[in-house]
Amino acid sequence: MKSLQLAQPHLLMLVGIPGSGKSFFAEKFATTFGAPSVAIERVRPFTVDDAGARIVIAEQIKELVKTQRTIIIDGITETRAERVELGHIAHAAGYETLLIWVQTDPATAKARALKPGKDTSKIELTSDEYDQVLSCFAPPNQAEKSVVISGKHTYASQAKVVLKKLSEPRPSPPRENTLPARPRSGSIRRNITVR
Repeated sequence: MKSLQLAQPHLLMLVGIPGSGKSFFAEKFATTFGAPSVAIERVRPFTVDDAGARIVIAEQIKELVKTQRTIIIDGITETRAERVELGHIAHAAGYETLLIWVQTDPATAKARALKPGKDTSKIELTSDEYDQVLSCFAPPNQAEKSVVISGKHTYASQAKVVLKKLSEPRPSPPRENTLPARPRSGSIRRNITVR
């Protein structure tokens, strides 16, 4: 297991349509780097409904940010409102956020999502339920810091893209209250009055 040492802890939010490969990537990445992960699929069987699962997930995240370790979120990121709320929790705890948008063509994603699996925690959807869930998905916009990975590529190539994004230097914030440059000695000063 490798260690994921970042200058600032991150909340890595997996985003994508059902069946895109979010859970696959989240599980592999969390295992590779020993990072805590929260997945709605693991919580859902223990709650009455989806709303209850989302509340449990939000409470788990509030506790996990106390560790100051990078955390992976799989689920509760379908809408911009959910991502904004998670962003507020993250920033209040001193975290950076990064959306990992897992993209897979719709036909492949739907086939994966509707295929019965061995995983009993996975919610099985009908075709109509899938279409309903899909209609609620809001892809990341340009203002959201994100990286795109293919849900059809190998985990190694996906992780390489994410790690490259995480290792990029962050732009330094603009300096406020900076004084204008002082004129060099011998230069001509001009006083301009605006009326």
